[in-house]
Amino acid sequence: MPLPLYQVDAFTDRPFAGNPAAVCLLPAPREAAFLQAVAREMNLAETAFLVRRPASADNADDWDLRWFTPTVEVALCGHATLASAHILWQTGALGASRMARFHTQSGLLTAEQRGDWIVLDFPAEPPEAVPDPPPVLAQALGAEPLWVGRNRFDYLVELPSEAAVRALAPDLRSLKTLPVRGVIATAPAEQPPFDFVSRFFAPAAGVDEDPVTGSAHCCLGPFWRDRLGQDDLLARQVSERGGTVRVGVRGRRVELGGQAVTVLTGELADPALD
Repeated sequence: MPLPLYQVDAFTDRPFAGNPAAVCLLPAPREAAFLQAVAREMNLAETAFLVRRPASADNADDWDLRWFTPTVEVALCGHATLASAHILWQTGALGASRMARFHTQSGLLTAEQRGDWIVLDFPAEPPEAVPDPPPVLAQALGAEPLWVGRNRFDYLVELPSEAAVRALAPDLRSLKTLPVRGVIATAPAEQPPFDFVSRFFAPAAGVDEDPVTGSAHCCLGPFWRDRLGQDDLLARQVSERGGTVRVGVRGRRVELGGQAVTVLTGELADPALD
């Protein structure tokens, strides 16, 4: 039976910007090999797979959600969660006034509509300082960090300026040897209304540079809250496609706000795998 499949540009209000994600609606759970094969075929940073949970009075709007890059399953992904919520509301699978509830490897995540924006509730992932970062990190980035931290997913590297972040042309093969999902590079924004900028490189996860990374802002939010002394921040990921993220630090949680645009709708033939 064909499966509904969508491509959504997330963290943007216009097509062909932000971060593209595929969203596949499944009638029932499928084996990981099938999901990985579909994600490899889509060849986007992430493909999201949604299965509605059996409805009850307590979980009428609950979905199981998994994310795959072309090479691996990941434990947390912001832009594909944003895209998933957008598709649920757009297709009528979820009422416009209802909150989306996603059961994931990182626990329960929620999404709600606030005007033209979608707001995700994610776990905060603050970085811990790394006093002696591996020399290959700076060598691979081609830039000397002001500060290096790490959380359970990534290294966070603070650079002296937005210009330094924009100028990065890292040695991706060397970055791939680091024992992390990816490397976040960040600096204060040079122009209002933005508070900080970033880029994200994850060659070990099959994504050389991610255009806009929601989960990275679970780390960036607490980091810049401590630096700037404000809980609500406006971020710009300065990849080639670029994208905007509203970040609100709420104790051990982070609110990530973004917009989304559907650019493709279709059906997956659902071939059997050997």
